[in-house]
Amino acid sequence: MGKISVLLVDDHAVVRQGLRMLLQNEPGVEVVGEAENGQEAVSIAEQTSATVVVMDVALPVMNGVEATRIIHKRMPATKVLVLSSYSDDETVKAMLQAGATGFLVKQTAASDLLKAIREVHAGNSFFSPTIARRIRDQTRASLKSAYGERPASTELTPRESQVLQLVAEGYSNKEMAVELGISVKTVEKHRQQVMDKLSIHDTAGLTRHAISKGLVSREFSRTESQTAEPGGPPQATEAPNLEQSPIPEN
Repeated sequence: MGKISVLLVDDHAVVRQGLRMLLQNEPGVEVVGEAENGQEAVSIAEQTSATVVVMDVALPVMNGVEATRIIHKRMPATKVLVLSSYSDDETVKAMLQAGATGFLVKQTAASDLLKAIREVHAGNSFFSPTIARRIRDQTRASLKSAYGERPASTELTPRESQVLQLVAEGYSNKEMAVELGISVKTVEKHRQQVMDKLSIHDTAGLTRHAISKGLVSREFSRTESQTAEPGGPPQATEAPNLEQSPIPEN
């Protein structure tokens, strides 16, 4: 990929000197210039064709945001890596919108600067860990706001539908366990999942829901039927004796 030519932009000479010392012995990296303000940064970037500009934000004459915007427009191949003491959301957003591809806080410069320079030169982004976490969280929040939270599924599984039907028919948890060939504990788990999905937390409500969905007829529901005997599976209703029933006269 060739040498990475770096331009250092900071209004403090001692900071530029420290950054130069940090980079001068690194293979494949060459510091080609220094600038103490944004206007000077634009001019030297054009003269040297620097491939990476390490840019401060708070600069005299022309601030880092405007300098980054001009460099990005005039020299789109040049990557701007922000190195600043300011890392609030507004500053980060402004620099990224201006065209910066990375953002470091000065406190982590010693350990992260070289890696960040190589990453942005390779076409990737690089952010200090605290900034990266904030960007990730903000992106997630933005996506949730744009598309909405995906609602939890309220569709019952086949097993849950079976449990709902048996609840409506008046089976106890123990009876359901025998009927379905599973443990009582598993029945209780399915029953709780049914209640959570339907937001119905009483047997009568579950029964009415099952009837409304056609899972069980009202006549086969012990909860709803006045004639069904409590306990045990539902009993068949006796057919009326038509011979003994008087036929009303017209």
